[in-house]
Amino acid sequence: MDAFNELSNTLALSMGAAWASGINLYAAVLMLGLMGSMGYMELPSSLQVLQDPLVIGAAGLMYAVEFFADKIPGVDTAWDAIHSFVRIPAGAMLAAASLGDVDPAMAITAGILGGGLTAATHATKAGSRVLINTSPEPFSNWTASVGEDVAVFGGLWAAIHYPLLFSSLLILFILLMVWLLPRLWLSIQTIARRIGRFFRHA
Repeated sequence: MDAFNELSNTLALSMGAAWASGINLYAAVLMLGLMGSMGYMELPSSLQVLQDPLVIGAAGLMYAVEFFADKIPGVDTAWDAIHSFVRIPAGAMLAAASLGDVDPAMAITAGILGGGLTAATHATKAGSRVLINTSPEPFSNWTASVGEDVAVFGGLWAAIHYPLLFSSLLILFILLMVWLLPRLWLSIQTIARRIGRFFRHA
């Protein structure tokens, strides 16, 4: 039973870090670093660097920047586009490092799965924001941004304290993404075609 609990805790932390990174990498790093440094959890040795004050400070600064950038229509989409090159590799690295000292093949496997999960989560967030930005008012952006931050902090907290519950919810989230992503892509294509027609007739 202890081995099962240890495995479920490790997998929840690994995939939780990857999932959270796709939504808000800096919030994920900040929360893990603070919880580790304050003694609320014991980070694996390969993640203990997150407890360093420099890492916590940098993550906190970037989280503050993203907090405001994420609430401005248009800026949030540009921010997401840039972070396609940041969140996905970082999520893969966090997922692999969350396993601690394991066989390299296991770490690579976790990195591949974690990177895939981060990419899918990032695509869902970014695609949803493109559609939200078609609304002329900013309140939907603010609501979505605050909801994403709450999901990251709450999700990581659940992954650490209730790993089986988090894993079950993550499976449901993955199923939702499988259903949602093709629809987001079709909607974005429709918007792009409308914009193209507008400029051709302008």
